[in-house]
Amino acid sequence: MEKWLKLQNGSDVRGVAIAGVEGQPVTLHDPIVRSIGFAFAKWLSERLGKPVNQLKISVGHDSRISANQIKTCIFQGLTAAGSMSFDCGLASTPAMFMSTVFENHNYDGSMMLTASHLPFNRNGVKFFIREGGLEKQNITKILTIAAEVGELSDVVTVNATTVNLMDDYAAHLVTVIRNGIGVAKPLDGLKIVVDAGNGAGGFFVDKVLQPLGADTSGSQFLEPDGMFPNHIPNPEDQDAMTAIITAVKDNAADFGIIFDTDVDRAGAVDKKGTPINRNRFIALMATIVLEEHPGSVIVTDSVTSTGLKWWIETKLGGVHHRFQRGYRNVINEAICLNAAGKESYLALETSGHGALKENYFLDDGAYQIAKILIKIAKLKVGGNGTIDELIAELPEPVEAEEYRPKIKIADFNTYGTSVLEGFAAFVEKTEGWSLTPNNYEGVHVTCDATAGNGWALLRKSLHDPQLPLNIETEEIGGVEQIAVKIKEFLSGYEGLELQDM
Repeated sequence: MEKWLKLQNGSDVRGVAIAGVEGQPVTLHDPIVRSIGFAFAKWLSERLGKPVNQLKISVGHDSRISANQIKTCIFQGLTAAGSMSFDCGLASTPAMFMSTVFENHNYDGSMMLTASHLPFNRNGVKFFIREGGLEKQNITKILTIAAEVGELSDVVTVNATTVNLMDDYAAHLVTVIRNGIGVAKPLDGLKIVVDAGNGAGGFFVDKVLQPLGADTSGSQFLEPDGMFPNHIPNPEDQDAMTAIITAVKDNAADFGIIFDTDVDRAGAVDKKGTPINRNRFIALMATIVLEEHPGSVIVTDSVTSTGLKWWIETKLGGVHHRFQRGYRNVINEAICLNAAGKESYLALETSGHGALKENYFLDDGAYQIAKILIKIAKLKVGGNGTIDELIAELPEPVEAEEYRPKIKIADFNTYGTSVLEGFAAFVEKTEGWSLTPNNYEGVHVTCDATAGNGWALLRKSLHDPQLPLNIETEEIGGVEQIAVKIKEFLSGYEGLELQDM
């Protein structure tokens, strides 16, 4: 049972699919992958109260080199269970959810084969039903069923129906943008470059931007290549952001777009070459959403900046709800707030994962970019400036740093909890420091002007034996002033490795 549950990564399944990397043995063996496909069909049948032979399940994948092998085994598992299979080919994660929604597809469930921005040897599965992505407990149940079934070694003949999902998904985005501005070619006269990082996002150029009138010359790395030869497809990666910044500058573009591998995250670059990611991306999306829904709660993860809070609440009149890291945590919190009568139209993590209420609370980087493109077109038509001017007043921290002390103890979760409990007590005794109110993750510290002039957050990693530490300050030298005290405290724990601090 343990080997199956080790494949769970929060609300996804992930593992090693390709041999050849030292110290990383293959965990997604063919018989195991078949069993996961089989288990999803059985779980879905039970969930929907529908005979398994009446289920329609779609499968898509990103550009990983293991995609076809994993897909074949998933289809074999689905076939062994008795369900009907539909092959969507190269696809994005958001499109796979939409395959359960679009009337001409309307599948009972879908599976997206991806490991996001992880190295070429990894792969995994994301699962969707019409209500949205599956939760952690659902993944545990599916893997439990797979373990009970055991490894499926028998190879069955697959009869999957090939469908063209991405054309329908792209047409959906085109319609959203056209309806948002009211003209057929709202991007006419704009030069927009895309960096797809050799993932699944290349479709956005010829199937979305060009039909809307944009000049896309200078776009790069659009061809799928699961070895990711140019850079990691990740809007948080410095090399990736440098690549799209360079493309914007070299081509004198009005706007630059970068997607992660499976297009559930995005980042951007303005015409000056300034990155729009992390806090700046949230600020831009919050500006757009609060214009449409004044007073909305904007849910973010726990490491957003003080300047962003000022932007959302003081500048825009919204409510900033800083919650836990993890995109499902952020999205689910927004859903819970709405259910409690507190309107929340945007949930967005600094990683770029995020969702809008109007779009099924779907984690969809391309849809967020569509909203930004509507705003760009409106600004152009109205002669009201450009997108960079829209967030020009967003305060930026003077200094910001992240450290990741490692936990050397086997039971790292319990050990991490004990460290955090001790740190909370340490904060209360430290002059100029105080525990930040309304905190939902780890220990968040407010440091006054005499003690670093900023804040620090020490928390447990979602999946790894680490205690990530984020520090942000409003003065030069503030990070070091705060970090020195925290390192002094952490040095008292022999189970921690602090060499990176």
